Amino acid sequence: MIRIFPALAGFALLTVGVADAGQAAPVAAKAQTKKAPAKKASAKKAGAKKKPAAAAKAPPAPPVVRSAQAEQVAQWVETSHDNRGLPYVIIDKKGAHAFLFDAKGKPLADAPVLIGIAPGDDATPGVGSKSLAEIGPAEKTTPAGRFIAKFGVAAGKTRVLWVDYATSVALHMIPPGNPKEKRRERMLSPAIDDNRITFGCINVPKVFYNQGVSPLFKRKGGVVYILPDIKPIEEVFPRLRVQPFLNAAAERVKDRATDMATAAPE
Repeated sequence: MIRIFPALAGFALLTVGVADAGQAAPVAAKAQTKKAPAKKASAKKAGAKKKPAAAAKAPPAPPVVRSAQAEQVAQWVETSHDNRGLPYVIIDKKGAHAFLFDAKGKPLADAPVLIGIAPGDDATPGVGSKSLAEIGPAEKTTPAGRFIAKFGVAAGKTRVLWVDYATSVALHMIPPGNPKEKRRERMLSPAIDDNRITFGCINVPKVFYNQGVSPLFKRKGGVVYILPDIKPIEEVFPRLRVQPFLNAAAERVKDRATDMATAAPE
């Protein structure tokens, strides 16, 4: 659904050959005169400011574990190919998280999301034709279900991924909006309850949108699966009821094929 070199010092060994005791004194004097600049150098070194050590990079964040419902839907889509060869996103409203998959069901990225203020799984009839000022608090829900999503233009000529155009539910980055809502802070917060702030749309991080959703969905669109807040998951995705039986039948076919392949010829 990011990343010190040791310095090597060489020391030269100088061997001086002394012919007689009479020559020892001047050689020593020469040695002393040569050592004086070295002291200056060492004094210079001592006075030099030490460079601060490079800060250790934080370890990468552990992958987010999908909830039981998100895992159930992910397995169902992968085994049943319900996505019909299209990329898809699973939005876990209870976990305030999104999981992105390619057309073959390979998980690509995940990210926190902001969703509708009011818990609920159905959009209020006619909410799509209302202005934002006309939408009441109880109507600000993110509906649950399976949606065919495609890119389009919203108010202000903003390009968004329309999840359900009829009810004006779209997936997009955090809009400029009202700074008092602190949407960015809410998204970065480890808490989940404060992720409910939108009128029903799904806000995602910029990187997730630009590097994940946009390249995958720009040609043919994709599927968005939004998990419920209140309804049983089988009510929102009825095909989940028959999936266990389909999985069992597929396993029997697989076992039979294995038996036939390993059977000794008569």
